[in-house]
Amino acid sequence: MAKVHVTDVVLRDGHQSLIATRMRTEDMLPICSKLDAVGYWSLEAWGGATFDACVRYLREDPWERLKKLRQALPNSRIQMLLRGQNLLGYRHYSDDVVRAFVQKSADNGVDVFRIFDAMNDLRNLKVSIEAVKAVGKHAEGTISYTTSPVHDIPYFVSMAKELESYGCDTIAIKDMASLLTPEVTGELVKALRSAVSLPIHLHAHATSGLASMSIQRAVDNGVSIVDGCISSFAEGASLPTTESIVAALKGTEYDTGLDIGLLQEISAYFREVRKKYWQFESEFTGVDTRVLVNQVPGGMISNLSNQLKEQGALNRMDEVLDEIPRVREDLGYPPLVTPTSQIVGTQAVLNVMTGARYKSVTNEVKNYLLGHYGKAPSTVNADVRNLAVGNAQVIECRPADLLSAEMEKLRNEVEGLAKSEEDVLTYAMFPDLAKTFLQERNAGTLKPEPLLSKDAVTSSESRSRYAPSEFNVTLHGETFHIKLTGSGHHGEEQRPFYVSVDGVAEEVVVETLNEIEVSGGSSGNGEAKKKASSNTGSGRPRPSHPGCVTTAMPGTIVDVKVNIGDKVSAGDAVLVIEAMKMENEIQASKAGVVVAVHIKKGDTVTPDETLLEIQPD
Repeated sequence: MAKVHVTDVVLRDGHQSLIATRMRTEDMLPICSKLDAVGYWSLEAWGGATFDACVRYLREDPWERLKKLRQALPNSRIQMLLRGQNLLGYRHYSDDVVRAFVQKSADNGVDVFRIFDAMNDLRNLKVSIEAVKAVGKHAEGTISYTTSPVHDIPYFVSMAKELESYGCDTIAIKDMASLLTPEVTGELVKALRSAVSLPIHLHAHATSGLASMSIQRAVDNGVSIVDGCISSFAEGASLPTTESIVAALKGTEYDTGLDIGLLQEISAYFREVRKKYWQFESEFTGVDTRVLVNQVPGGMISNLSNQLKEQGALNRMDEVLDEIPRVREDLGYPPLVTPTSQIVGTQAVLNVMTGARYKSVTNEVKNYLLGHYGKAPSTVNADVRNLAVGNAQVIECRPADLLSAEMEKLRNEVEGLAKSEEDVLTYAMFPDLAKTFLQERNAGTLKPEPLLSKDAVTSSESRSRYAPSEFNVTLHGETFHIKLTGSGHHGEEQRPFYVSVDGVAEEVVVETLNEIEVSGGSSGNGEAKKKASSNTGSGRPRPSHPGCVTTAMPGTIVDVKVNIGDKVSAGDAVLVIEAMKMENEIQASKAGVVVAVHIKKGDTVTPDETLLEIQPD
């Protein structure tokens, strides 16, 4: 048995799992020379959510990040995570887009492509694998590990055999939700080793606390490569600690040969870097055995936490975690990994926030139920399907077979904005985001989201600028425990604050007292005059009659489907809103005529606003 090789994921999955994918390229490059000297089998540094986060939050060109990392890591294999026919977006792309994306990823520095499909539908992997082999790079066919009544070891062995027949160079077991137990790991690795001749690569998150034990059992049964993360971004929702793996195998026949002293120098660097991103730390990134039930993957939990926090609903996380397995069962037990983790997770949030299951159904859930992501592993709940898509025809073929070539159309749509084929591909992944990004980049006005200074927040000099977020209030002899969980935007005349009062979620609207009248001049007795208004801080009216159309969650308007004067029926789609990276159609609340539209594409909206109004015909 040859030594066990190690892939480190600190440049991708480590910060995706613990700080919502917020690490900037400028914090990666200074340590690259030491990372390059370690002798890893590969460094996972691109793909997954990093592409999205670069464009959406960091305002960095993800292709430029890849080029810079390639230059800074001349002796290391750079590995990326590729979602098969989804690439790095949230829909299926035509085959010509897949081939172009793989080509440009290889041209800019990717050596190893870990290719998976969220449904484990191998039809969605074949073109990506062929494209990687065509450019002479390493194709790692991936099993998205999960548990359900239909997922067992023979199921995964069958997948591995087919991936080998596609020409893959290695087989990865991707345990994104930390579901593998040591016993099952040993059985699975042994079965795969007997069935295929390819090296087996284990990727197991540490969320459940089982991963380190599972790695040892995998090594004992013949795994060739294991994933770890440098200790300052390891454990919990991330992966097991690289230094610990190296120490555990040192002096055995599986000795990795890696230098723990060098690894600790790297860890010390990232320990300091992590402090810069304190505002993105989540309380849900430690060991959490609930994952064995809810199956929320490590890469999703910190982002889900952050998104709920932005909505002022972090206190409802437990309800969402309880709802996720119910939605997953309704959808036929898909593995929870991007994009199905977002599809299931966002629908679970909607079910909780609206107070009624499937009262509002995202476009992505509808597309899933129609077969646009591939074949569901098990039977879908017929009532949910009927509620969401009625009797619409479900496709049976490979979804991409229905897609025409897209690259030429995409080039035409961003002509004048795109400066390269890479820009066109960025637009393909996230059209609306990319247009704004490319416009600002070309104008030289890109600005990343701010990093707050923790020292400034806590210093006595500026403490007066900050209010407490958790406190007790005593009123008429009764004490209430108040915890602030979120708020609306600064600068609004009427600003919503989301709080829990003795554990019960509440919304409090605070209206600025911004008009002061002083009576009598010399009396010095001023009277605050509250400015009455039926509008929110954005200027939109509050819901006041049954024809007011609202949203269940804060988000961004991506489409307005009606105009003033249009006739609509109750249940017609009138708006599309993006919330938590998923699109959700908003339906007409009643039949009638659209008499007012208070929003436009690109507007940010909240649940307390009227977005458009319908009056009876």
